[in-house]
Amino acid sequence: MKILFVEDDKIIASGLCYSLTQEGYEITHCLSVNEAKKEINENDFDMAIIDINLPDGNGYDICRQIKQKDDIPVIFLTAIDDEVNVVMGLDMGADDYITKPFRIRELLSRIKTVRRRYEKSETRKTVIDFCGLKIDTKQAKVYKGQNEILLTSLEYRLLLIFANNQGQVLTRNQILENLWDIGGDFVNDNTLTVYIKRLREKIEDDVQNPQIIKTVRGIGYKGGN
Repeated sequence: MKILFVEDDKIIASGLCYSLTQEGYEITHCLSVNEAKKEINENDFDMAIIDINLPDGNGYDICRQIKQKDDIPVIFLTAIDDEVNVVMGLDMGADDYITKPFRIRELLSRIKTVRRRYEKSETRKTVIDFCGLKIDTKQAKVYKGQNEILLTSLEYRLLLIFANNQGQVLTRNQILENLWDIGGDFVNDNTLTVYIKRLREKIEDDVQNPQIIKTVRGIGYKGGN
């Protein structure tokens, strides 16, 4: 498995490169945004681990370029732990977020968890019909009739949870566990409520009377009938 690793702290990078190599991963290490972009243009990777604060820019730019080329897992590695930056990164398409300092075993666990989720999604149907929506999982696009609905990466993943569990009542904790895996400790009920509201505004005919994502009082939500 080939991993693009972008970290400008040479001491941290040296230790992580050694540990990841010992685990059998093939690591390409870059110190800057420009180095990373050059590697992305010239090579293919199975995953990226990216620091947000870099000397010539930020990890968001790298994540955006990666997702434009190929839908591979991205984990942000950073000292920033406030919710605004976390949500911004996940909205751009990142799959997890780990805050320094951390233990190498925690990072290894995140890598395996994120990869496992991708492998599961690859075995599912290419097109999912869900309450009048068509979800093209190969291209990560959603259509209502002939019109494409533009969703953020996080909104798209939230919709997939309901589509893959049609008719099933999901608790808020179940949704968060599926959405964030083990990396979502910062997420609270209010955050999930905001994302449900944003998603409904894009997919429902009547936001005041939702039919695609229904609220189940005192429990959580249900997708479809």
